[in-house]
Amino acid sequence: MSLEKKIMEQMKAAMKSKDTLALQALRAVKSAILLAKTETGVQAELTEEQELKIVQKQVKQRKDSADIFIKQNRQDLADPELAELAILEQFMPEALSEEEVEKVVIAVIQETGANGMKDMGKVMGMVSKELAGQADGKMISTFVKKNLMS
Repeated sequence: MSLEKKIMEQMKAAMKSKDTLALQALRAVKSAILLAKTETGVQAELTEEQELKIVQKQVKQRKDSADIFIKQNRQDLADPELAELAILEQFMPEALSEEEVEKVVIAVIQETGANGMKDMGKVMGMVSKELAGQADGKMISTFVKKNLMS
């Protein structure tokens, strides 16, 4: 079952249970998917990878908003963002641990023969593609920098 269909199923369940918070989060993702489908030059159906990127973007937006609200001591605004984040994370693949991410980074660096910061973009691209949805970009970037400098 495609990610879009799973989201639709969850939306129906949220409507039946009158869960407005879940419904709001799911509608935002569905809207983003529909926008991506209607962009010029895009095929009628999105691939799972494209759908996953859309959900990732929505998750990142919620995390960033919640962080900003928490820094400004606005827990009342951060709580709904965190609740929506929890709902959206169920559509993400299982996240990898820091050790697993670092192993992949080291493997890609050895595989490409990268040495020095000039190769960071190449390594980042390959690792990000390999770990799509399983690791945060900031974490990947940190490990790439650490391992290219050593």
